[in-house]
Amino acid sequence: MGSARRQAILEAALEVFAERGFKSASIDAVAERAGLTRQGVLHYFPSKKRLLLEMLTFREQLNREHLADHPAGEDLPADFAAAVAFEQGHPSFATVHSVVMAEAVTGQEPARGYVGDRCRSLQAHLTARLTERYGERLPSGLTASAAATAVLALIEGVHQLWLVDPGPDTDRYPSVVRDAMAVLIGEEPEGGGKADDRAQAPVVKG
Repeated sequence: MGSARRQAILEAALEVFAERGFKSASIDAVAERAGLTRQGVLHYFPSKKRLLLEMLTFREQLNREHLADHPAGEDLPADFAAAVAFEQGHPSFATVHSVVMAEAVTGQEPARGYVGDRCRSLQAHLTARLTERYGERLPSGLTASAAATAVLALIEGVHQLWLVDPGPDTDRYPSVVRDAMAVLIGEEPEGGGKADDRAQAPVVKG
């Protein structure tokens, strides 16, 4: 029962923080959304800061569980495309991430500390994966570090695009991420030959 109630609180917190941000959200609002009393929430999470950090960790855990079927390092563009598709199916995940990012940019804690640590950790992890697979320089010509930075910027940008303009064609974004990441790496995009092959192809004028 304790584990189920804890998860219910975290799920409620995802919705409330996505709607209101850290500063405007309250323990009372989370408790009401979870169908609990304020003391019921504080029993598991003794402060709003602790609740936010646990909620962000919970979000990351759900992402990792969803991607568990993808062999790490086998198809990186497909892995990242799957991550975008998963978050599109759970809009509160991407929304709360964007809200926390905005609060980090304006210097609000604990968002600033969390986002800074997460960005450095993600870039280091992706750089290591790319280096392990390709060495210091990728087939595209980019260094592993530059490619990692570009990939993370791509993911952040795509999140903002479909959150701000959730039109009928948002299901194209996972394939956009997959193909753009393939070009950044220098692998074969879904639609055809490698980026360098297409770049060197002769232009036929009519």
